[in-house]
Amino acid sequence: MIDKIYINGNKKTKDYIIKRELPFKEGDSVALNQLVAQFRLGKQQLVNTRLFNDVVISLRSFRGYLVDVEIDVKERWYVFPIPYLKPIDRNLQTWADKGYSLDRINNGAKLNYYNTTGRNDVLKVWLITGYSRQVQVSYNQPFMDGSLKSGYGINFNYSAMKEVNPRTVNNKQFFLRADSLPKAGRFLEETMTGSIQWNYRPGLKTRHVIRAGFGMSKIDSAVWNVNNNYISKSGKTQVVYPEISYTMNFLDVDYAPYPLRGFMAETQLIRRGFGSDVGMWLLNVKATKAWEIGAKGSFSTQLTSTVRLPFKQPFSQHRLMGYGDFYLRGMEKYVIDGVLGGMTRNTLRREILNFSVPLPIRSQSHDRVPFRIYAKTYADLGYSYSKYFRENSLNNKLLTTAGFGIDIVSLYDVVLRFEYSFNQLGQNGFFFHVRNDF
Repeated sequence: MIDKIYINGNKKTKDYIIKRELPFKEGDSVALNQLVAQFRLGKQQLVNTRLFNDVVISLRSFRGYLVDVEIDVKERWYVFPIPYLKPIDRNLQTWADKGYSLDRINNGAKLNYYNTTGRNDVLKVWLITGYSRQVQVSYNQPFMDGSLKSGYGINFNYSAMKEVNPRTVNNKQFFLRADSLPKAGRFLEETMTGSIQWNYRPGLKTRHVIRAGFGMSKIDSAVWNVNNNYISKSGKTQVVYPEISYTMNFLDVDYAPYPLRGFMAETQLIRRGFGSDVGMWLLNVKATKAWEIGAKGSFSTQLTSTVRLPFKQPFSQHRLMGYGDFYLRGMEKYVIDGVLGGMTRNTLRREILNFSVPLPIRSQSHDRVPFRIYAKTYADLGYSYSKYFRENSLNNKLLTTAGFGIDIVSLYDVVLRFEYSFNQLGQNGFFFHVRNDF
């Protein structure tokens, strides 16, 4: 029987938030041969909160049939008021195609305040200017009641762009730039969204989110002249629409930013607008399964799919492959339009180095920087269907890529990917990706 649970190292995080992630509680009876598995699951859950640099769960004492459990955590830094410098392009490869122009850099400040009240809540305030302009304010509180099952969130976002991608030409984005037009300082596209959400988490691994809000998009006449169906099926230059969505997330992996074992999935259903002009159903499904191979190896397969109904949508709703994380490794330089598509990424990796670099500063939570380095090989497969926008020779056909590379995983969920890829067009090259949550 679990008698007492002792927690050490949590200066900010509430004790009950840590206990919420455990598969056991004080007073529970656990078979002795299952205790190690329970400790392993508890550590996995706490690591995936992204609140701690390190977690150790151990037996503190044994008294007959009673055991005390000790949990030692090293908290992360939670406040990140950092300057913001980032190219506006989709990835580093497309920025390179523009000659690494500094004119294409956005700058400003981002305040990310994680674990704001010690309950794993997040406050974000972004003020960005430069080539485009963005203001974002959001707050997410996962636990607002005593049962620690329900929470809420609010979000507001405004953006204004001086460069717009109103069409695709030769499998690449065609850009209309404000500085090439009369009245060069004007914005070509403005968007604004706002929403409130209800979070529900009945157990450890599954989360549900229901969100309701609105959206507004407005384009300049210069964009309309290039594509009068850019934001509207009927040729409007401004649309306002309601939006409601449901998201289900399941997480059971050892480390969500870079899973080596386990399964995680997310399903999202969105209704955007209710008229014939901007009305759309959107379904997104993403799942990852990873298997350990021996002590240092792992194989993972990731499946991602999207469908938008009806198929006739404005051009802005035809952006599919090449945007965000929806891309095939080796096709980073291209975009592939579509309203229905899917892809699979398959990766075989092996850890080749695992070490830590000590820091000169004295800190109980940041005394070292860990590095894990993996060698990998991979093969990807994808398809994108488009019925109405056919200025892209890569949609409506099966696409394949493959390659090999090195991944570096470090502190604060930073993942660096160095990849050399080949695609079915007979092209090959080096690609670099960096992922973090700052």
